[in-house]
Amino acid sequence: MKPASVVDYRALSRRRVPRFLFDYTDGGSYAEATLARNVADLANIALDQRVLVDVSRVSAAVSLLGQKLAMPVILAPVGLGGLHARRGEVQAWRAARSAGVGMALSTVSVCSLAEVTAGGGAPPWFQLYLVKDRAANEAMIAEARAQGAPALVLTVDLPTPGARYRDVRSSLTGAPGLAGMLHRAAQVAARPGWAVNVGLLGGPVAMGNLTQLVGARAPLSDYLGWIARNFDASADWDRLAWVRSLWPGPLIVKGILHPDDAALAVSHGADAIVVSNHGGRQLDGAISAVRALPAIMDRLGGCIPVLADGGVRSGLDVLRYHSLGASAVMIGRPWVWALGAAGQAGVAHVLALLKAELETAMALTGRTRLA
Repeated sequence: MKPASVVDYRALSRRRVPRFLFDYTDGGSYAEATLARNVADLANIALDQRVLVDVSRVSAAVSLLGQKLAMPVILAPVGLGGLHARRGEVQAWRAARSAGVGMALSTVSVCSLAEVTAGGGAPPWFQLYLVKDRAANEAMIAEARAQGAPALVLTVDLPTPGARYRDVRSSLTGAPGLAGMLHRAAQVAARPGWAVNVGLLGGPVAMGNLTQLVGARAPLSDYLGWIARNFDASADWDRLAWVRSLWPGPLIVKGILHPDDAALAVSHGADAIVVSNHGGRQLDGAISAVRALPAIMDRLGGCIPVLADGGVRSGLDVLRYHSLGASAVMIGRPWVWALGAAGQAGVAHVLALLKAELETAMALTGRTRLA
């Protein structure tokens, strides 16, 4: 099947990566109601079709925090995203740079920031989780500065992980010891192409930004255990101010759903925010990002750029978010599905699809420029 849409890449990825890995990225928390709501609420935003407007020249280009983007799209930070293809975040960033869009590399990426930037050119943004060990956070921020990351994305909606039932059922979590290992091994054996390309030839299977903390040769289970033990449930707004004091560049706070929190983020030094419910992976039953966005835009009054994520499946969805005020959108699952299905070429194709769909939607709504 030749993929024609983001959803097609989801189906291809499901057939090519082990179940525990696909479900980790694809799933949400609890009953996944918020995950579904992100997609449905966004699709329900109606667009105004306009006619007899000169749309022979359409430009989706925007400027964001001093960077020029070919369209208002950023690859969102996705933990373990790089396991979907050999050294996957390196491939994804190459595709993003070629397409003229941005990327935020996750704290829990497979490839380290140093590895991703080793090919030259501008490095991606770096995403940071707050952990109990402040020295560890300080070291990550220092590394991001050393590598020249143009922005820091501080994710604040994960003081404790939401329960993700799919991960228990696949034995990614909740099944320690031999039984869990055998269950995961059977899933890997069912995907021999992935087992060779990623598992055998794509090592090390680790979280590159955490090797100094966990150990370069530690198994993946040790990394997952360290993360579960070290999320800082005590972090508060003073912690954001502390990060601000350490980071001189643009600081983006990700995981905002309430207008009051948006205002607090600004007052504590945020240069931009991301309206997000963590892709429906945290508080099930939470409002969708697209429903939260208008009230936040009203509260902030355009004082800083506002990004959004959750539920994007096409370029039309990018326009929907933009029409409500978002300066740019972050896409998570779409780029990981594409990576799992076809590596760098898949990510490049998905970005090309989004841009073509966005430009068509702009033309059919009588808009020639997003800026």
